[in-house]
Amino acid sequence: MVRMGFRLILEGQDDISVIGEASDGAEAVEAVHRLRPDVCLMDIRMPKLDGLEATRRLRQAQGAATDGTKIVIVTTFDMDEYVYGALRAGASGFVVKNSGPRLLIEAVHAAVKGDSLISPSVTVRLLEHLSKPSRAETAAAAARRLTPQELKVVSRVARGHTNNEIAAQLTLSLSTIKSHLSRIQDKLSARNRVEIAAWAWEHGVVR
Repeated sequence: MVRMGFRLILEGQDDISVIGEASDGAEAVEAVHRLRPDVCLMDIRMPKLDGLEATRRLRQAQGAATDGTKIVIVTTFDMDEYVYGALRAGASGFVVKNSGPRLLIEAVHAAVKGDSLISPSVTVRLLEHLSKPSRAETAAAAARRLTPQELKVVSRVARGHTNNEIAAQLTLSLSTIKSHLSRIQDKLSARNRVEIAAWAWEHGVVR
């Protein structure tokens, strides 16, 4: 019933097509390998294989079969360990099911563009959890890994600003911001904006 509801919501959009469904985690992993969707909506609690492990397997798989698929966790449970585990496993977003259709659609669009969306109900708690600086690296040491301009970009990403907003705030072109983000991802070995934000909060770059 939940999958049917999601299908109706998503297929009501002109630019979204639902190309497959899965009833358990193992089936979901197989379907992503076979269908290679742009976005996979993954539940947390599923039979055979839970959503966190399924996400890890897809992100750790070698080859182009799953590299292009963005994973958005959509779940009833907004428990902190689920959110943190999902993002660490390689998810590109986390949406609580009761957030409403609009947020679900926005999460899909954001994932396709390489952005990330986390339900507002869990964002504050997530950032509080991440804001304890890493024992392995102080804020000063972390900051030395990036240029001053890159740190400005990172701090704004960590606060949830879009590329257009960052470009306007720093009086830079959109292409320049994208270039900065590409270099930042390489330097931090970050797969997406969520991991850049997590790094910034973990290492005390943003408080």
